[in-house]
Amino acid sequence: MTSTIFVTGGTGFLGRHLIPTLCRAGYHVRVLARHPEAHVWLTRYPHVSAVQGDVLDPTSLAPALDGCDYVIHAAGLFRFWGEQALFDATNVGGTENVLKAANGVQRFVHVSTVALIGTPSGIVDEEHPAHPADNYQRSKYKAEQLALRYHADHGVPLVVLRPGAFYGPLGSYAFNRLFFRDPMRGIIMQINGGSYITFPAYIGDVAQAIVRALTAGRPGEIYNVCGETLTHQAAFDIITREAGLWYPRLNIPDWLGEAFARFLSGIAYVTRQEPFYPITLRSYVYNDWRVTSAKAQRELGFVPTPFLEGARRTIAWYRAGQPDTIPEVEC
Repeated sequence: MTSTIFVTGGTGFLGRHLIPTLCRAGYHVRVLARHPEAHVWLTRYPHVSAVQGDVLDPTSLAPALDGCDYVIHAAGLFRFWGEQALFDATNVGGTENVLKAANGVQRFVHVSTVALIGTPSGIVDEEHPAHPADNYQRSKYKAEQLALRYHADHGVPLVVLRPGAFYGPLGSYAFNRLFFRDPMRGIIMQINGGSYITFPAYIGDVAQAIVRALTAGRPGEIYNVCGETLTHQAAFDIITREAGLWYPRLNIPDWLGEAFARFLSGIAYVTRQEPFYPITLRSYVYNDWRVTSAKAQRELGFVPTPFLEGARRTIAWYRAGQPDTIPEVEC
């Protein structure tokens, strides 16, 4: 009998890659969506159904989860800018609502983020202490701790995945914007000569790791899911070479970049719009993120895509006009 998987966050960046990956693995998929009619792309998959609901509405979750064998909780609010209460409502409250509704499932995969470490020091493995540095990171850390308590106190067979910075086709924010979209329109900003180390995770790899965690992940365990770590300069070298970009790079010292971010952030408090370069980027950009995924490789069989290959696929998607349909995410 084919297993049915309940997925939150299935209509976002990760979901656009996760849903077809689950289909190829032979699962039936039930996707939670606030407005199912707005996601006609889901109808391309014969074993996918969309159910109306919201992680913020607990009354919609129990009927949506009825009959499901597995849960993948990937819904979340991610921005570099926003009030703590907004992040907590979705990332903490939404997680608790799904956990409460997930009675009797065989496995619950909670998608967290390695960014909750906040200020990394040395090698970032699953035992590295967390010091969240912004509102988003604090909310994800609280959600992860809540999920692990549900495993310990209520026996929920929970596995936590901590992906790195998402990038790849169908994405437009965060790493995609800073390392692909901005450079392709002539904006390349290197802080401190590009010497800081970043932690990219190819979006298709994250989807594959989730599928593997459904059966191979050990309940109560945390797994980092990240590609190769490399300096910002090395990432820009690969991207500019593969995209044929010859724009000059703005090499900005730490103090100037931070002052610029503080200035834009000050304006944002008045306009109530996320600034182009918010001060909250400091945690992500001004640190050395030496993330290791050795545990996921050893226990889940996770194999990361080389950054060169991931960059080529992402650049090809941009060059093609950012199409809504790409071969690698089709069943």
